[in-house]
Amino acid sequence: HHNNLLYLTGNQLAPRKKLDIPVLFTPDTMKMYEAVVVIHVMRKNGENWPYEDTVELNKDLKSSVTLAENGGIQGILWIYPVHGIPEAPPQKLVRAVIRCRARQRVERRVEVPLTGIVPCANDVPAARNSTRVNTNKPANTQGVVQVTDGFSATVEFLYELQSQSAEMKSQLGDLVGMHLIERQWDTERGIVTLIFNIVFAPNKPMRSEATLIVQHTTGGVWKFPMLFIATEPEVDDVINIEAIGLNKESIVGFKLTSQTR
Repeated sequence: HHNNLLYLTGNQLAPRKKLDIPVLFTPDTMKMYEAVVVIHVMRKNGENWPYEDTVELNKDLKSSVTLAENGGIQGILWIYPVHGIPEAPPQKLVRAVIRCRARQRVERRVEVPLTGIVPCANDVPAARNSTRVNTNKPANTQGVVQVTDGFSATVEFLYELQSQSAEMKSQLGDLVGMHLIERQWDTERGIVTLIFNIVFAPNKPMRSEATLIVQHTTGGVWKFPMLFIATEPEVDDVINIEAIGLNKESIVGFKLTSQTR
């Protein structure tokens, strides 16, 4: 936190050795925290690093060194920004299962609860009833939704469907459409429920595990397991072959049409 400063002093580092700097992050709300890790190195013997007076220090170098009165470099600074993004603890959630027969199409509504959101003064909804989401974004597996209805300021949620491999993610991207259609705020329990409309149109039998990842623009992250199952398709047709005699060939013809080139 920007109001809490932690100083570690007296660490000695030998040549070609490593220094481990512990950073502990214990968030109490679902929002991003920012801090910086500042490392100030000085020589153990107290001497300065010399540098040529004729060489002007550029702007970046000036901000990363401390100069001594005699003109030497007294210390060197490294500054590392740190973003702490809290992730909701794993809960015993019932995995959402979307099941469909291959070459057919199903549409399901899936509700995901987002716990631990602490509303800011400008994030409190004007009414406690459901808030519709206004967006013209087409249904897909990744998107940003702006929730403005009933809010004095825009609140954004980012969502993405992740798979175990890039190949499976690409495959699901062609078979699954996701669209956030509604948001409900429970002020008493501090839970925001997002309601997604999910379309699953598989073209062949498959079984794919995925994770719905939702991120609030304040930095909180929630993960929800999902399972997509495509079962065997219906039989296309029945082919009857009538025998013309014992040990004689019977031939029947039928056409196969490809849906792609």
